[in-house]
Amino acid sequence: MAASNINRVIITGNLTSDPELRSLPSGSSVCKLRIACNTRRKDASGEWVDKPNYFDVTVWGAQGENCARYLAKGRPVAIDGRLEWREWETPEGGKRQAVDIVADSVQFLGGRDESTGGGGGGQGFAPSSDVPADTSDFGGQSSGGGSISDDDIPF
Repeated sequence: MAASNINRVIITGNLTSDPELRSLPSGSSVCKLRIACNTRRKDASGEWVDKPNYFDVTVWGAQGENCARYLAKGRPVAIDGRLEWREWETPEGGKRQAVDIVADSVQFLGGRDESTGGGGGGQGFAPSSDVPADTSDFGGQSSGGGSISDDDIPF
């Protein structure tokens, strides 16, 4: 049996510009995003420095429309998708190549009011979500010898 190929990429980063939404003649929507994702490495002096990497991301359909509606420059996102290589010829006759990410899912990170990820102390990432967490299971319980009733059992 031959080994199967795996083409998967998961990144988190910040949008470097506002999303660009287009509609194709077929009626399909396509949204283009540009994401900056830092890589940490030591420089010649031994100090840690961030090196930004930039990725072009394509988001199709209703998910792309939501990206255009709710995302803006500076917003942190998580992308799960695949790499796609493409090539084209410029009007001057030169050959060009690029590797893009085609998103299968886009997770909006940070709060809705954070346009630049300001909740992360200037780091550009806030460990929060648009969906509020249900913390009711964690409040008001003591760690010692409390009794458990049938109402406490989730099934």
